[in-house]
Amino acid sequence: MLEITNDPWEYCLYIPNDPRAVTVSRRTLRLILTMHGLIRLADTAELLATELISNAVRHTKGPAALRVRWTASVLRIGAWDADPAPPEAPVPLEQVTDLEEGRGLALVKACADLWGWQPLAREGNRGKVVWCELTAA
Repeated sequence: MLEITNDPWEYCLYIPNDPRAVTVSRRTLRLILTMHGLIRLADTAELLATELISNAVRHTKGPAALRVRWTASVLRIGAWDADPAPPEAPVPLEQVTDLEEGRGLALVKACADLWGWQPLAREGNRGKVVWCELTAA
């Protein structure tokens, strides 16, 4: 069995604007969490990452990235995309249960301990990061 370490770590997976990148991101995240002994967070983390990366791929034209960071027993999952426009505010979950689309950020808000977004303009990267956190309590 893999031992959970409290040492901080961070991964970044750059992906093309391709719907298949969502599956690649999800599977990569599960592997990362498994290797770090955090498999108990994997199901929820996969759902959150899928929603964040799906939005980045669906609503922008450029590349995207999955960012995963562990520090102080908090898992932060982020999706970077090149579009600096803020994400649409999540609709209450009870209003989107029957919809085919538009549930992403409502699910993130409902399942994550914390979520948000921030614009980026550093090191040549423009765009935004939409992120969420899971606490390993």
